[in-house]
Amino acid sequence: MATTEPFDFDIAVVGASFAGAACAIAAAQRGLRVCVLERKLDPGAKLRTTGIIVKEAAEQTLLNQLPAHLTRRIEQVRLFAPSLKQIALAAPGYYFLTTDTPGVMRWLADEIVRHGAQLRLGESFVDARREGDGWYLPNVGRVRYLVGADGARSRVAQRCGLGQVRQFLYGIEYEFPGACLADPGALHCFLSKRYAPGYIGWIAQSPTGVQAGLALRHDPERARVPDIDAFLLRVGEAGGLPRRLRPGHARAGLIPCSGPVDVLARDGAILTGDAAGIVSPVTAGGIHSAWEHGWSVGRAVSAHLREGGPDPGQVAVDVAPRFRTKRALRWAFDRLQFDWPFDLLLHSPPLRWAAGQVYFHKRREH
Repeated sequence: MATTEPFDFDIAVVGASFAGAACAIAAAQRGLRVCVLERKLDPGAKLRTTGIIVKEAAEQTLLNQLPAHLTRRIEQVRLFAPSLKQIALAAPGYYFLTTDTPGVMRWLADEIVRHGAQLRLGESFVDARREGDGWYLPNVGRVRYLVGADGARSRVAQRCGLGQVRQFLYGIEYEFPGACLADPGALHCFLSKRYAPGYIGWIAQSPTGVQAGLALRHDPERARVPDIDAFLLRVGEAGGLPRRLRPGHARAGLIPCSGPVDVLARDGAILTGDAAGIVSPVTAGGIHSAWEHGWSVGRAVSAHLREGGPDPGQVAVDVAPRFRTKRALRWAFDRLQFDWPFDLLLHSPPLRWAAGQVYFHKRREH
């Protein structure tokens, strides 16, 4: 049976983005008492995600019910070398969804409430202390399990003695409301050691306009910020971006790129999503793995409390993706990135194969 007294909630989730929403909804569906703390009054404000959803995520439970007006289907990648030479890549049946990301976040918040969880907007995680076989949160009460889905600089991780993300990319993205690309059916990706050392730049059509972003390897000592304005001056015309656009919104933040943290769970406190480092070290894509891991954690907590299932903390560790190959690629990209091989080998079979592996998850591109 589910725990009742003396706990106020079976599970408290900090953060209402993809991982936190998945965890909360999965637990609430099984009848657990769930409280979600979200520091923002508006879940769609001050976002740090591109909102680009890969096919695997788009077809997961609940995300496959995203309202059509919040998404736009993209079936091709155009990969640009530093010289701005390009190749087109695609895989049969594969696609990406660009999104009205603020709208998606608000939809997820509504889904949390619709499934029976208590969502407290505008309420931050303050502190937590271990009490018996649970946790005490001053603004929540006693909870049996505490889940930190509160981003790359997780306060839950800090307060509960869990692992912390140590390596990051730093990304910034502009939104151009109402703008249209010359080729809206492709995700335009740009390789450049000058503008994006350790990562890439991108331009894509979204349901509400155009999104253009840039990320680079984060060095806390140098504190270099992506020069997205110079980047767009360089690549904008090649990517089909109309001239003289002014961004309507900008978002920026740190992106974990080192794989799962060392101590992901302990004593009933569990990390998921960016807080757990569950983000691809190569592509920095996190929505698919965050949703899948958050959902697994919510189900594991409910199975443990209702059916005597295995320890949810151990389940969270066991199901976390390891990204071993991608971590090796991250190491190589951080140390061996040069522009000339991409310019020279752009149309070669090995580079096309590698790009297909990265963008289409081992699917055969044509």
